[in-house]
Order: sequence, then structure tokens, then C-alpha cells
Amino acid sequence: MGTKGKVIKCKAAIAWEAGKPLSIEEVEVAPPKAHEVRVQIIAAGLCRSDTHVINPKFEGAFLPVILGHEGAGIVESVGPGVTNVKPGDKVIPLYIPHCKKCKFCLSPLTNFCEKFCKGKNPLIEQELMEDKTSRFTCKGKSIYHFFGISAFSQYTVVKDVNLAKIDDDANLERVCLIGCGFSTGYGAAINTAKVTPGSTCAVFGLGGVGLSAIMGCKTAGASRIIAIDINSDKFAKAKALGATDCLNPRELNKPVQDVIVEMTNGGVDFAIDCAGGSEVMKATVDCATVGWGSCTFVGVNLADKGLTISPIELIMGRTLKGTNFGGWDAETVPKLVSDYKNGKFDLDALVTHTLPFDKINEALNLLDQGKSIRTILIY
Repeated sequence: MGTKGKVIKCKAAIAWEAGKPLSIEEVEVAPPKAHEVRVQIIAAGLCRSDTHVINPKFEGAFLPVILGHEGAGIVESVGPGVTNVKPGDKVIPLYIPHCKKCKFCLSPLTNFCEKFCKGKNPLIEQELMEDKTSRFTCKGKSIYHFFGISAFSQYTVVKDVNLAKIDDDANLERVCLIGCGFSTGYGAAINTAKVTPGSTCAVFGLGGVGLSAIMGCKTAGASRIIAIDINSDKFAKAKALGATDCLNPRELNKPVQDVIVEMTNGGVDFAIDCAGGSEVMKATVDCATVGWGSCTFVGVNLADKGLTISPIELIMGRTLKGTNFGGWDAETVPKLVSDYKNGKFDLDALVTHTLPFDKINEALNLLDQGKSIRTILIY
């Protein structure tokens, strides 16, 4: 391509300050260095995690930054040493790398990579490229990367180990959701909880991740799926995707976990928390049956201190699990794309809004107001 080896000027949404709207700016995107790939982003989804960094409560914020980690695009050019993709390939950038060499990548027990979990906060570890410099410049200032992806830019540079090559005929305006939200929830049920046929499940939080978890529970053959959210407007969508019961904790006269225990003769087999926060985490544990109840935690509440638990609750046979990106990696993501193409699940159901990229602040407002499940930004 004519842009290979050259700086590309394009539009990007920059977070200059916490608590302020994103600013659409012209940025300069440098060519990829060794084992890096420059990608033209075609579509991106807006995920709750994108808002964490610009939340004033977030500790360790790195600004200015180009956010976005749920996207899909086309390879524009590759740096020296890149062998897994070539210009013109359709790709999904992944915030969890897959080097295929470390003890984590070589283990069937996790989808983690040493490059992802080497620090206390993987988010912070991916604010720059491996040489500790940025590929983004705006108004003479270096701009931080986000999660190793920075999808809120028309062009971005990512490491080759953070890319999954997908089918040439993939619909990028839908499979971009596989970059985070769908995969995280669906995989939490399928890969982490390992929901079994005929089982009972409870899913807390009905955003894009929670609804995807419901889809995973249904695919796994659960006989009863209880959906919980404080926004009853989401219940129709949850039932359409497989929920058998819906509960709003604010409309109950007792704790939601007590209601679930009564409904299920002692508690569910699998409880999945896609909301986060100590109250929801506690409810997730309390609604799981003794003996074998499985609790899987996906959601994060930044301002919350987390779960305080009694050893008795574990001694009584419950297990607690955490999951990141639903257990998928660069080798398994292409199969998810094929499954979508073959009708195994419906990504369309998660998309409530489609907006041009420059309306990104409108999309953020829809998310904050609870009016959207997933908004797709088209570049």
C-alpha cells in the first residue's frame, strides 16, 4: 500500500482529562516497528471498561490516551518479523496477547500470556509499546495506548501477538464484539463455569457481557437461567436470548439471593457475576447451592472494596472462579467468528445502536444512561 512505512494522519478520540468528554482530533500514527502491525479499524464496540480510565476514581490513570479495545479491522502494513498476518487480512485485536511460548500460553489451563500478567495491573502494562514509546502523536504530544489496542482511532498499531486473523468474509461490524464483550460473557459460561446440560444458572448484570453469558448458558443446555438486573427494561432482551426468569432486586421485599434460593430449592448450580461490586459478589456466592455451587466473577466495580467471605461458605462446597476474556485466545477467536457465521449465536441481538465514529460521546452517554447494550461505531 502507498502508506507503508509512512506516518498516517487520521482521526482519533482522545481522552485528555478524566471526567471530560473525548475529543475527536487529528493524530499521527507511526509505522509499525518489529513485530508490530498497523491496522485500519473498521468498526468498534463501546465497552464499560473503556470508561474506567476516564473515571476520576480510577487509580493510576495514564492520560492523554486513545481508548477502545473492542474492534475489528484490516491490516494496513506490518513491521519486520511479522509472520501471522499480512496487509489486507481482516483481524480482531485482542487485549490478551498470545505469544505461544510462555508457561501460560503453553498451558491448557488458562488463556493468559506472560506479556499480559507480568504486572499487577495489565491495563497499565499496555499503555505503551514494548520499546516503551507510543505510536500516536497529537499536537506534538505523545499519546498513550490502551490495553495494547486503542481502537478509537481510524488507524492503530498493535503487537503481532495481540491479533487474531479471521475469515475474509467476516462482517466486521458484528464480529468486533468478539474482541471483548461477547467473548467474555459467552466464554464465562462455556469455558470457565463450564455450565452443564439441565443445570440451573443465575446471571447478574444484563449488559453486553451478561446477555452473552445468558447465551452461553443456553448453548450449554441449562434448563433454568435466572437473569438479574436493576433495570427491568433489559428483561425482554434477556428472555429473548434464553433467560427463563428475570428479577429486579429493587422490586423485591427480601435480598435477591434469598429469592433465588427459594426458587431453585436451595440455590443454583452456576452463578455468574457480570456486574461487579461487593453486594453483587456476595449475592452471587449466597445464591449458589452448597455442595457444588460454582461462582464465576467477570464484573469489576472500580470504587468497590470487593468481596468479604467466610471460609464456611467455601468449606460447604462452593467454588469461586475468575475469568478474563472468557478463556479465549488468538487461536480460538477465529472459531468464534466461524460459529457466528454459521448461526450458532446471534451477535445482532446485542447491538442496540449504530453510530458514526465522531458521535462517540453520544454513544458514551447512551451507555451511562443504561439505554444501550452495545453501540457499534462505524469509521
